Amino acid sequence: MNRLRNFNKSILTLTFCCLPFLNVAGQQMTAFERVGTDDESVQEYFPGEHRARPVLGDYTNSGYMGLFSGGQDLGGSSGWYADPRWGDLGDGTFANPILNGDYSDPDVIRVGNKYYMICSEFHFMGIPVLESEDMVNWTTIGQIFGRIDLPGYSEMNRYGEGSWAPALRYHDGKFWMFVCMPNDGLFMSTATDPAGPWTPLYCVKEVKGWEDPCPLWDEDGQAYIGRSQLGGGPIYIHKMSPDGTRLLDEGQKVYEGPVAEGTKLFKKDGYYYISIPEGGVGSGWQTVMRSQSIYGPYESRRVLEMGVTKVNGPHQGALVDTPEGEWWFYHFQSADPQGRVVHLQPVVWEEGFPVIGEDYDKNGVGEPMKVCKKPSISSNIKPHAPQSSDDFSSDKLAVQWQFNHNPVDANWSLTSRPGWLEIKALKADNVRMALNQFTQKTMGYRGEATICLDYSAMTEGQRAGLECIGGKFCGAGICMQKENETLQPVIYFENEGEVKLIKTIEKVDAPVIYVKLAIDALNNKHQFSYSLDGQNYVDCGDTFQESSRDWKGSRVGIYSYNTKEASGSAWFDSFDYKYDGPGGLVTEE
Repeated sequence: MNRLRNFNKSILTLTFCCLPFLNVAGQQMTAFERVGTDDESVQEYFPGEHRARPVLGDYTNSGYMGLFSGGQDLGGSSGWYADPRWGDLGDGTFANPILNGDYSDPDVIRVGNKYYMICSEFHFMGIPVLESEDMVNWTTIGQIFGRIDLPGYSEMNRYGEGSWAPALRYHDGKFWMFVCMPNDGLFMSTATDPAGPWTPLYCVKEVKGWEDPCPLWDEDGQAYIGRSQLGGGPIYIHKMSPDGTRLLDEGQKVYEGPVAEGTKLFKKDGYYYISIPEGGVGSGWQTVMRSQSIYGPYESRRVLEMGVTKVNGPHQGALVDTPEGEWWFYHFQSADPQGRVVHLQPVVWEEGFPVIGEDYDKNGVGEPMKVCKKPSISSNIKPHAPQSSDDFSSDKLAVQWQFNHNPVDANWSLTSRPGWLEIKALKADNVRMALNQFTQKTMGYRGEATICLDYSAMTEGQRAGLECIGGKFCGAGICMQKENETLQPVIYFENEGEVKLIKTIEKVDAPVIYVKLAIDALNNKHQFSYSLDGQNYVDCGDTFQESSRDWKGSRVGIYSYNTKEASGSAWFDSFDYKYDGPGGLVTEE
């Protein structure tokens, strides 16, 4: 095998093409040899015997990225290629990712003995607020807003816009959220209780081209906000009024770098720190800078990178301490079809800079760890994941639901028929353009979502069912159409607006159908099925793949719309969603 290390790139390519035929079951931790002399970020590695790491900048397309970040790696420093565990393992350790769903651009703070997280949601409403007692297990406790009252968000045409990389801070007895909407401006909201209510979104500055803000209140009372320019920098610092409602200057540029964004400001040991991701979503690294002046000059270090692991783009997140004095770093990884999943890495401080994860390749830069001992926090929390299933027994919508764009509140109800969710259909051409989509993030590597739908009040042209949306907008359920002048319920499947009629439902005892979605994210296979009795299921449509789109990963949800006119009601009795890890799904091995 030593001869392999001397092969040129063409031979490496041949070796890589043969990888699917190699037996990797017995692989152990491997040694790594550097190939070439370039900087590591643009360097290829040949780990041990079986895996080359390409220059990731050339592989940001999801079709390629899945090969390197979706469970197909055949080598690595710690067995990533064969380990689908995630979340709290129940033995005092956890496996990354801790949140195996699309919580992109996470920001986390500690207030007392509890931890709070928010993330980017783009065109999905709310910005959920999550709470944890142990940094690993999270519960959704609220949402910051229910709608964005700006043009386009009620017409389903602001995909990929909305909330980009919000910042969460606690100051002066309040929680503060700042966020840029890159075509609308800089906004803020506050709350005394993180579960809400939050104040209405306030426009601090109407401006285009800003992203990723973060506030800092200095000891002398002066407030600042850092932010990036859309497109990857530069980083600017502005003075801000202490109440967060006004910027006091035009800002000062403090840093330029390769795709420098995701600004996070904090102060420690008399130094101002800026923590930023660089290099791009799927191929970047984390940089931390410090200075004794908020305007610099800043001393900079790369503190986390992919290195020899399979965790592409381990960056953009939050450095957080514990009451016991430990430090941890939250970051995302782009891992389709789920989207940008959340990892947690241990941190130690050396010479004024964080050392994150484990330096497997011994180049002085940390790399992500798969399994870690949990933070040393006194907690009796059982392993769990954020809420998912809903029996619609409450007269208030559960906090795990997010509308795709603004809701039309007059056209849905939890009280018109207690125990059911009613969606009154509005006119649309397909699932992607349907108003009142109730969505959740997909979680885990394998999962099953099931709905029970009463179609007795549906009208001609109406469609309703279970959806899976991301790179493709797919749905399965009932469409109502006339056959020989008789209105008939037809089981159907749609994929990106293309409709496939499956079966006309003849007379039944009850106008109810069950629709199930089986998710296999490891192999990126999704399959709808239907049942008329809730027991025996038949495939509905073809299997399909999912991916990220408009900056968001895959989701499941409930929908109803009408292609002819605003007419008809669909009733949903339940939404049951289980997934692997701490998500409650039991599967046969």
